Amino acid sequence: MREKLNEQYIREVWATDPKPWKPTTFHSTLLLNRALGADVTLASETLQVTGSFKFRAAYNLLASVSEEQVITASSGNFGQAVAYACMLLNKRCTVIMPSTSSKTKQAAIRSYGGVVELIDVSTKSRQARIGELRDEHPEAFFAPPYDHYRVVAGNSTLGKEIFERSVGGSSETPFDAVLCPIGGGGLISGLIVARDLIAPDIEIIGVEPLLGNDAAQSLRRGQLVSLEHEPQTIADGTRTLSLGDLNWEIVRGGLKRIIEVPEEKIGEGLRTLYTHANIKAEPTGSLTIGAVLTEPELFRGKRICCVVSGGNVDAATYANVLQR
Repeated sequence: MREKLNEQYIREVWATDPKPWKPTTFHSTLLLNRALGADVTLASETLQVTGSFKFRAAYNLLASVSEEQVITASSGNFGQAVAYACMLLNKRCTVIMPSTSSKTKQAAIRSYGGVVELIDVSTKSRQARIGELRDEHPEAFFAPPYDHYRVVAGNSTLGKEIFERSVGGSSETPFDAVLCPIGGGGLISGLIVARDLIAPDIEIIGVEPLLGNDAAQSLRRGQLVSLEHEPQTIADGTRTLSLGDLNWEIVRGGLKRIIEVPEEKIGEGLRTLYTHANIKAEPTGSLTIGAVLTEPELFRGKRICCVVSGGNVDAATYANVLQR
């Protein structure tokens, strides 16, 4: 699949017109810079279609398939993106979700016409249920949330915006680093692909919860590591067992560092975005700020871009984290 992710195809995706996704929102504030001791630009996907970067990938993937029935597994954001893309493309979709998934995300999927099936991931994994549905619905298309070249290419459109901003004259100096959350690896793979085409000298730093640090373990060991159980981190968008095979291939060649963020720093990152940047982010979207709070000396005085991957969070969860 890696060979299909070539420069010609990537640039074809970048040239999509009209683009069904919105441009990312770049945002910076003096308060945030002072709080973090760095020159921080936020690339926020909180105002993206369906509230996260996932729509870029979902639409690019589903616009290329002929099947009318789509099935996927998701903690919520990819499910929302798939449901919305299916609505636009006149397809039907079913989303397999953990029973602990955000009720806000469940409601959004249903509002776009998707069917939500909740499972107890302590007794059956999402992938196991997907395997059962493959047998029951051989006519359906099973949409992978990260391990597919069209998903990575869709996500690379965000990378294009970030790296063109860095080297294209709209900023004083290029970013010293771009920080990106890691779950299954679809987003960071897209950023690496874009970086390599536009600004190969800029470092990308991965960020994941300490409770779900399979990618960091993989990078340290030099081989793909899979967790035994779905990590119960507050950053629900990263509750994956491992990187995808394609994503691991890209990550191991394109990353030198992954910062593992404790739960308390994820929450502090969420509060920092709220109080210092007026951005409502979900916990996964707060990971990059949590990384700066975890290793402040690494970024002191640096010019960095922090990807805020999404803003879909239950009101009760958000309020609870804000009030800690």
